[in-house]
Formats: sequence, C-alpha cells, structure tokens
Amino acid sequence: QVHLMESGGGSVQPGGFLRLSCAVSGNRDSINVMGWYRQAPGKQRELVATINAEGTTNYLDSVRGRFTISRDHAKGTVYLLMNRLKPDDTAVYHCNARDRVGDTWGQGTQVTVSS
Repeated sequence: QVHLMESGGGSVQPGGFLRLSCAVSGNRDSINVMGWYRQAPGKQRELVATINAEGTTNYLDSVRGRFTISRDHAKGTVYLLMNRLKPDDTAVYHCNARDRVGDTWGQGTQVTVSS
C-alpha cells in the first residue's frame, strides 16, 4: 500500500513559480508511474505530467517547457516545478501513484495564479 502527501501549493502572480512536492510512503517499489493531475473549478481532472520507473517523462501540451517533473528516490519524493505560471494553471493539484493494483491519490494542494 502506498500513501501520498502533497505540499507546496499557494498563491502567486502570473509569471511566478512554485514547486510542488509529493512525499511517497509505503511500498514504493511497487509503483510503475508517478504523476501530477489538476482539477480546476467546473472542469474535469486532467493529466499534467508523469514520470515512470525509467525516468521517462510526459507532459500536457499547455505546460510543456514550463513545468518539470522529477523524483528523488532517496527522499521518496516526486516534484513538480512550475515556471511562468498563468491564471489558467489555477487548480487543485493531485499527486498520483500507479501500480499493478491501481491508482493511489493524494489529498491535493491548491495553486492559485492571480494578479
């Protein structure tokens, strides 16, 4: 079983940056893919970025070049560095872990981009 805890959200002005962290505990060796998703008010949850066991990354088109997903195995943490933030990036960001059993989700952290 895996447990996820996000942190690092907050309020920033357009053009600013934030780094989200996802602390992973439990059976980390069972995880195939880690990802960040987001859900804005009135919209469906969407995939933002993923990183697999080999380190291969994938990004939503609208964040590619601005966001970077990475992981620190020693610390058991996955990060999402978000640069040049836009108002459209405002959402609750959730960490996700996928293994052979299914998906585990964190509780989410709010990111608000506003002037």
